Amino acid sequence: METLDTLTYEVDGRIARITLNRPARGNGITMDLPRELAECVEKANLDPNVHVIALAGNGSGFCGGYDLVESAEERMDGDASEHRPAGSPLDPAVQANNHDPDQTWDPTVDYAMMSRNVKRFMSLFHGEKPVVCKVHGFCVAGGTDMALCSDLLLIADDAKIGYPPARVWGSPTTALWVYRLGLQKAKRLLFTGDCLNGREAVDWGLALESAPPEELDKRFETLLARIAQMPKNQLIMMKMLTNQTLHNQGLETTQMLGTLFDGMTRHTPEGYAFQQLAADEGFKEAIRQRDEPFGDYGMKTFKG
Repeated sequence: METLDTLTYEVDGRIARITLNRPARGNGITMDLPRELAECVEKANLDPNVHVIALAGNGSGFCGGYDLVESAEERMDGDASEHRPAGSPLDPAVQANNHDPDQTWDPTVDYAMMSRNVKRFMSLFHGEKPVVCKVHGFCVAGGTDMALCSDLLLIADDAKIGYPPARVWGSPTTALWVYRLGLQKAKRLLFTGDCLNGREAVDWGLALESAPPEELDKRFETLLARIAQMPKNQLIMMKMLTNQTLHNQGLETTQMLGTLFDGMTRHTPEGYAFQQLAADEGFKEAIRQRDEPFGDYGMKTFKG
């Protein structure tokens, strides 16, 4: 495996540990992260010594979603890209977001970008080995894709988890909210973009277990060790058996719709206004104005 830029990978006995590792950016998702994540999951799947995968994040939180500062702050009129060196590739996220509303929009550009990421996030779901995810601090927006694609989720009592981009400029592409929460609770979160703390996430059925921050690591390691005692063949069969229920319920079709809608949200009147605000006043200010009417200010702990 080539050098990893966005995460770390190590094997500790029967446990493969994948750790998001961009703490200065809130472990924000770049276009490299989903690819590296899928490569690490495949490496764990192929390792006969690995029984379970541990997914976590370094720094003050698990993941603050996509690192959209650069792409959101690109001006739609192209001014910001005029200084790009000749022949340099345009980041796919910038290409999808930096669209002039007066020009024709090609939805397949957005879909091609995000569908690749969905497939890579879903490596956590489809992979043979169980994945246990530990959330501390915050897990919002695109960060929830990784958490909810995992098999089991443990979360700190005071952590924040949710999908604020449901308010504007986003749709959950892995579309696992209804499958995790049921119809009404998923609607309650996606109709408002509100977040839950760790205790609420357990009460709602989004997470398996919550713990005080100082106890989260111990509870996480205890569960990992217990799963690691199981034979690999039993773990593989139990994961395939339980996941089949979601396949029967049409998960893949729902994800296709969620991914198409994600592109559409960036090309509505409100979506264009949001990006223009980000270009004029900065992405953080756009987030602040988006969330202020709801009484919150998004991910306050994000330092990126």
